[in-house]
Amino acid sequence: MTAASPPAWTPPFTPGDPAPWFTASTPTHADFHFSTTVGRYILLGFLPPPGPARDAALIALQGRRSLLDDDKTAAFLILRDGPSIAQAQNQIPGLRWFFDPQDELSRLYGAVGDGGEERPYWLLVDPAHRVIGAFPIQATDEVFAAIAALPEVADYAGVELFAPVLILPRVFEPELCKRLIALYDADGGSPSGVMRDVGGRTVGVLDDFKRRRDVLIEDPPLRAELLARISRRIVPQIARVFQFHVTRLERYLVACYDAETGGYFRAHRDNETLGTAHRKFAVSINLNAEAFEGGDLRFPEFGPRTYRPPTGGAVVFSCALQHEATPVTKGRRYAFLPFLYDEAGHQVRVGNREFVGTPKA
Repeated sequence: MTAASPPAWTPPFTPGDPAPWFTASTPTHADFHFSTTVGRYILLGFLPPPGPARDAALIALQGRRSLLDDDKTAAFLILRDGPSIAQAQNQIPGLRWFFDPQDELSRLYGAVGDGGEERPYWLLVDPAHRVIGAFPIQATDEVFAAIAALPEVADYAGVELFAPVLILPRVFEPELCKRLIALYDADGGSPSGVMRDVGGRTVGVLDDFKRRRDVLIEDPPLRAELLARISRRIVPQIARVFQFHVTRLERYLVACYDAETGGYFRAHRDNETLGTAHRKFAVSINLNAEAFEGGDLRFPEFGPRTYRPPTGGAVVFSCALQHEATPVTKGRRYAFLPFLYDEAGHQVRVGNREFVGTPKA
C-alpha cells in the first residue's frame, strides 16, 4: 500500500485577475497603501514560517536582486511572525516588507486558509496590478525566469496604452486664461498641501509630496463665468462618455507649478480620504500650455505616456486613477483645477464633514 500523493498546488489567482488592494504596515510606514505601487511590475512573496523553506526562498531571491531595480520591478515580501517583523529592514532598491501579524493579508490572498493551513507562494502582477502568474514558493527559478522575460513597462500590455481620460480643447477662451493668470500673479498664491487621513480624520499636510502654490477664487461673478463654461463644455461630455451626471463642483482654484521651485505633484489618487471620498472627476485646465516645459499629467497604471491639454483645454479623468504632475523644468505652469461630483457624492461629503480637519478643543 503506497502513501497518497499530496494534493496538487492550486494558485489562488490566475492570469488576468486583479490583485486585491490593501493597507499594511511596513518598516517605514504604519499604513502603506499597496495601490500606490502601480506603474511597475510587483512581486509579492507570501513566505513560509522561519525555517529551511523560507531560507531557501530568500537565498534564491538575493541571488537575483539585480532584477529588482524599483524602476521596472520591485518585490514586497510578507512577514507574519513577530521576531522577523522586529528585525525587518527594507533593502533599497527593489526589496521591501509588509507586516501581517494577524494573517489578514495572507488570508485575503489565500496564503493562509480558513483552517489555518499555510500555502506560501509568489504572485507576480503587472503595472496595473493584474496577475501575470502565481508560483509555489519553492519555484524560485520559474518566477525569476518570468521576471527576466518581462517586457519594458511601456510595453507591458503588448499594445500601446492610453489612459481613460477626456481631452477637451476650447473650454476656456484665451482672454479668460489670461485673466486667471493675472489674478494668481496679483495674489502670489499660498503653499498647497495634501489631504491625509490621520487618526480617523482628514487633515491638510504640507510636505515634499507636492510643490505648488494655489489661489482660491472668491469673486461670485467670476465663479459664475467659470461654472457656466464647465457646465456647458465639460459636463455634457462626461455624461456622454462616462454616463455620469455631474451636478456639483468643488473649489475654484488657480494653481501654479514653478520651475524655480521644481513644481510637481507625486503620484496619488484624489478620493482616498474621508474628506475627499465624494469626488468623482478631476479636471485640469491648462492656462498657458505653450509657456512651460515638463508639468504634464501621467497615469502610471497606463504606462509612461504623458498628457497635456492645450491652453484653455482640459484633461478630465476619474479621481480613482493614480496620476502625477511631472516636474516643471522651465517656466511656470498655471492651471484651473476643480473636482466634479453628483448628489450621491454630496451626501457622502456631508456625512464625512465631522471627520475633516483638526477637532475643535
